[in-house]
Amino acid sequence: MSDHHTYKKIELVGSSPSSIEDAISNALAEANKSIKHIEWFEVIETRGHVKDGKVGHYQVTLKVGFRIASS
Repeated sequence: MSDHHTYKKIELVGSSPSSIEDAISNALAEANKSIKHIEWFEVIETRGHVKDGKVGHYQVTLKVGFRIASS
């Protein structure tokens, strides 16, 4: 095992009609299906869709960091 790690960052957008937290969880759950070793995330933008004067949908842009498997 190495004494250092190397990471890669990607950007994702999660969405949910119910909450910002669900939007984050949805993005991470989908990414976890194909990306291994996810270790952290950073919220970089929050926005939403307005429908009839109310929040219709939340969108959260995340930077997600994952460890390169061989590091």
